[in-house]
Amino acid sequence: MFESLGERLQNAVNKIKGYGKITEDNISDVTREIRLALLEADVNYKVVKEFVNNVKEKALGEEVAKSLKPGEMFVKILKDELVELLGGEKSDIYTGGNPSILMLVGLQGSGKTTTIGKLAKLLRKKYKKNPLLVACDVYRPAAIDQLKQIGKELNITVYEEGKGNPVEIAKNSVKYAKENNYNYILIDTAGRLHIDEALMEELNNIQKEVNPHEVMLVVDSMTGQDAINVIEGFNDRLSLTGAILTKLDGDTRGGAALSIRHLTNVPIKFIGISEKMDGLDEFHPDRMATRILGMGDIMTMIEKAEEVIDQDEAMRSAKRMQEGKFDLEDFLSTLKQIKKLGPLENLIKMIPGVPKEVRNVKVDPKDMAHIEAIILSMTPYERRHPECLKATRKQRISKGCGRSVEEINRLIKQFDQMKQMMKQMKNGKMPF
Repeated sequence: MFESLGERLQNAVNKIKGYGKITEDNISDVTREIRLALLEADVNYKVVKEFVNNVKEKALGEEVAKSLKPGEMFVKILKDELVELLGGEKSDIYTGGNPSILMLVGLQGSGKTTTIGKLAKLLRKKYKKNPLLVACDVYRPAAIDQLKQIGKELNITVYEEGKGNPVEIAKNSVKYAKENNYNYILIDTAGRLHIDEALMEELNNIQKEVNPHEVMLVVDSMTGQDAINVIEGFNDRLSLTGAILTKLDGDTRGGAALSIRHLTNVPIKFIGISEKMDGLDEFHPDRMATRILGMGDIMTMIEKAEEVIDQDEAMRSAKRMQEGKFDLEDFLSTLKQIKKLGPLENLIKMIPGVPKEVRNVKVDPKDMAHIEAIILSMTPYERRHPECLKATRKQRISKGCGRSVEEINRLIKQFDQMKQMMKQMKNGKMPF
C-alpha cells in the first residue's frame, strides 16, 4: 500500500533536507518530483495540480524563510497537506441508534459481502455492539450462502428470507432486530457490474423504507481513477455517508484514496488491509500521511497490541528481561504474542525511523514457525537453561523438529545476542 509513492516522496523530502535555504529554484525540482510521484500513483491530475501549488506556496512563505531548519518545515507542510487531502479529521462510524442501521452498497466484485462481515466483527469487538447481518442480495448466485457462511464463522446471526423482495427483507429485519435485541443492523445489498437504473431504484427504495443512519459504499481500490466515477454515481442518488476502500494490501498504486475525499467530499471511513476477517481498519488521515512519508504509525501499532496481546504475560516477560532472567520459554511466549499482531513486515513499517532497507524486508512466516518448532522440541529444562544445549542435545532436538543443527546454533546465537543487548540497555548503554 503506497510503497512506491512513499519512496518517491521520501526521496523528494531527503533532497530538500540538504538545502540550507528554500528558494524558487530549488523548490521547483522537488515539487516536480512530488508531482510525478502523485501522477504515477494514479492520483487525479486536478488534485495533483492543486496539492503541488499549495505545498509550493507554503514552502516559499515567510515562516519557512525564517526557519532555522527549512527542510523540517517542508516535511511538516507536506504532511499537513497530505492529511488535508485525505480528509483532515477521522470520520467516525455512527453508533448512536438503537438499533443503528447501516446499508452497504457497491458494484459487484468490490468485496461487499466479505467487508460487511469484517465490519460486523469490528463493531462487536471495538464498540461492543450486537450486530445482525441482513441478506438483501437476492440476485447473485450463492450471495446468501456466502453471507451465512461468514455469519457462522463469526458467530453472528444472519437474517434472510431467501430470494424474496429486498425492500421487504430490509423492513422485516429491522422489526426482527428490535424484537431480539440486536443494536446494529448491517444490510448487504445487491451489486451490478456497472451502475444501472434498476440497481439504483432498488437501493433508493430500501433507503426510503428503513432510513439507515449510514449508507456506505465499498470501493475496490484497484479500479484506480474510475473509483471517483463510481462514488459520484452512487452519491448522486443515495447521499453516501462514507466509503470503504478494499484491497489496499494488493498491487495497487493507491491514488484513489488520495483523490476521493477532495473530489467527492465523501469521507473514507475504513480500509481493507487483508483478506482475513480482522483485516479492516478505521481510516485515520494523519496516520496514513505519516506512513506514506515513512514516519511510521506508532498509534495503530499500540492499538493493535492492546487488542491482541495478553497484558499480564507481556508484563511478566518485561520484568524477566529487566531482571536478566529472560530464557527461551519467555522468548517463545513473546514470539506467540508478536504473531498475533499480523505479518512482521507490516509491523516494522509502523515503527518510526526504521531504515528503508529494513522496512522493505520480507519476513517469511515459515521462519517464525521453524523457530517455534525448534524451541518446542526442547525439554522445559533446556528452554530455561539454554547454556546446557551441547552437541548431543542439539542432535536430538534437530530430529524432533526436522530442522538442521546449523539452524539451532543460529537461533541460540541470536538469542544470546538479544540477551546481551538487553543487558546493555539495562545498564544504560545503548548497543548502537
